[in-house]
Amino acid sequence: MDQSSSQKDQTYLYHGTDVAEGVAVIAHDDHHFTSSRHSHSQAQLLYAVSGVISLTTESGTWVVPPSRAVWLPPHLEHVTASRTSIQFRSLLIDADGRDTLPKDCMVVEVTPLLRELILRLAGLVDKPDRKEVADAVIRLLLLELAFLPAQPLNLPLPKHPVLAAFCETVLGDLAHTISIEEAANDLHVSRATLMRLFQRETGLSFGRWRQQARMLKALTLLAEGRTILDVALDCGYESPSAFSAMFRRSLGRSPRDYFQSAILTGETSRGAD
Repeated sequence: MDQSSSQKDQTYLYHGTDVAEGVAVIAHDDHHFTSSRHSHSQAQLLYAVSGVISLTTESGTWVVPPSRAVWLPPHLEHVTASRTSIQFRSLLIDADGRDTLPKDCMVVEVTPLLRELILRLAGLVDKPDRKEVADAVIRLLLLELAFLPAQPLNLPLPKHPVLAAFCETVLGDLAHTISIEEAANDLHVSRATLMRLFQRETGLSFGRWRQQARMLKALTLLAEGRTILDVALDCGYESPSAFSAMFRRSLGRSPRDYFQSAILTGETSRGAD
């Protein structure tokens, strides 16, 4: 790909194609990708049709499995990446005058209705004569979005430099189980000080934060086709049953059921696309 084509692709991925006033669509299929750090003047709804997308901001990381979507408020700097083959559809929506839109970054489960609305808008690209249809779809989509609860698929990151460096080390080897006492000793602080600092910086205890990090890593590995045994061991669990129990507590379904529902949704989406 020449430099001119690459620049056009980057422009498209950051600005999309208008389908109505104040709304643009981005449709992208790729083997894997990592964007530069950027932001949009509009709010963004990024829907993972297939594959897993990770989105990192200054305050944390959000993981978007198949058939989920992440909502980003305007002007939020972020990096988007995928280690797997990915198919996504993204909407850029002018937030001015739309007070009901979410104010914070969050992951939502894409209902069948929301999925069809997203795909319908994507299908209206280059059809300016269908503006009334696009406007109606957008109104219904925003109403549906307002009722969707956030999914627990984000990992808050500390800003304290010492704690941030420690968290990067933990994230680099989630199979290793370090106790809070060992962590405090490594950081040359008391156990109580570390517990207070972790809670203040992330809103979570160290144990809960590490469990969340393991779950988000597991989602990516499972999407790559890894076995539950391999994922369990890579994420620091002694057995598949221990891992599956954690997964079910966190997301309400077994790993198999979670991804099976995503596969079925993805097949329906491709048929509608």
